[in-house]
Amino acid sequence: MRSLRLLSVALALALPLAAAAQQITVSAAASLTDAFKEIGPKFEAAKAGSTVRFNFAASGVLLQQIAQGAPVDVFASADQDTMNRGADQKLVDTATRKDFVTNSLVLVEPAQGAVGLKSLQDLSGASVKRIAVGKTATVPVGRYTKQVLDNAKLWTTLEPKFVQADSVRQVLDYVSRGEVEAGFVYRTDAAVAGDKVKVAFTPTGHTPVTYPIAVVAESRQKALAGDFIAFLSTPAAQEVLTRYGFGKP
Repeated sequence: MRSLRLLSVALALALPLAAAAQQITVSAAASLTDAFKEIGPKFEAAKAGSTVRFNFAASGVLLQQIAQGAPVDVFASADQDTMNRGADQKLVDTATRKDFVTNSLVLVEPAQGAVGLKSLQDLSGASVKRIAVGKTATVPVGRYTKQVLDNAKLWTTLEPKFVQADSVRQVLDYVSRGEVEAGFVYRTDAAVAGDKVKVAFTPTGHTPVTYPIAVVAESRQKALAGDFIAFLSTPAAQEVLTRYGFGKP
């Protein structure tokens, strides 16, 4: 009887540990928020006993967190540069790295009181007083924006109008609330905003917007982390990503 009681206690203690062992944390670019929140439960249903938690922010901020020792298992970036830095710092397992979706950059205006922008040159007009842009140091959409405006030789001219944002979703919020006349976001973010914003046009002159994903080098759940990455290629996950406007790599 005593042995049975000891076994019961041991099992009771082991079960929470086993449950915890099946949990992963995915740090993902802010633009993936809605799609990944929908994919998470589908992954858990397909992988019995597993739990996935998400941490959404600008890709550069997420990489900084990983570098500082945050317990993360999967990292999904909105650009190649950030993932390249992660690889250079040996923060990600490069053997697991893959591109899983694409996106496109758009210029958006508030739905109410839109200026009616037709070209990048229109941003120089007096009717545009504030332009929301992602911080180029940490926010990929900010770097794509700079490429576009540098190619149009407008970055320096427009810089006094910039309202710096900590993520693409903050850019979207500024535009949605009418706090700026324009902002550069991804097409998927514009779609999530619904009738709060209108897409003025799709600028060109930037590198392709491709999203890489990889298992974090210090992950203690590399197998499950790899399973999550693999799940993104399944029909169930692809349906969600496509519905939110992401393209195939």
